[in-house]
Amino acid sequence: MAWINLAAWIPCTEVEGPGKRAAIWVQGCNKRCKGCCNPHYLAFEERKLIEASELANNILDAAKKYDLEGVTFLGGEPLLQAQGLAVVATMVKAVGLSVMVFSGYTVKELYGLDLTGTKELLANTDVLVDGVYDSSKPDTQRQWVGSTNQTFNYLTNFYDASIESTQRIQREVELRISTAGKIMINGWPSL
Repeated sequence: MAWINLAAWIPCTEVEGPGKRAAIWVQGCNKRCKGCCNPHYLAFEERKLIEASELANNILDAAKKYDLEGVTFLGGEPLLQAQGLAVVATMVKAVGLSVMVFSGYTVKELYGLDLTGTKELLANTDVLVDGVYDSSKPDTQRQWVGSTNQTFNYLTNFYDASIESTQRIQREVELRISTAGKIMINGWPSL
C-alpha cells in the first residue's frame, strides 16, 4: 500500500497545465528555492496522509464530473513521493488522462537518484517540467514555468512544445473561497 502526504488538491483547475486538470500538491521539499511560490508546502511535516489509490479514485470521480484532460503533480517536491504518485499516475493514465509533473530535480538527477517509484512515475508521465526555480531568471515567454532554466521534457507524444506558449502569455490565477472564508490562490501571478 502506497501513501501520499497531501498538502492540497483541487478537483478542477485551468491554470496548472493544459486544459482542465486536477492539481495535486504534496507536502515536503528539500530544494528550498528562493522565492518559492509554495513556501508553506516545503516543511517535512504530516499534512493529510491519503492512500494513493483513494486519491486516484477521487481524481477519476473528478474527471467524470468536470471532463478533465489530466492531472498535475506539484509541491513540495513530487519526486520525493514518487512511489505513491506512481500509483496515482498509473491509474489515471489507464483511463486516458494525461500526467504533468513539476520537479526541482532535473531528468539527469532523477535517473541518477535511487528514489523509490521514480522510474514508475516517469513511465506514466507525459510532461515533466524540471529544474529548480531561479528568481533571478524570470520566464515571461512560456506558460506555467517560473524561470528560464526550467525545461519541459515530453516523455510521451500526448503533448508537444506547442503547450508552452500561446499568442500572448497570460499569467493566470484562480481564487477559491471556502464557506469558512479560507482563500486559496493557485496559478502563477504576473511577473
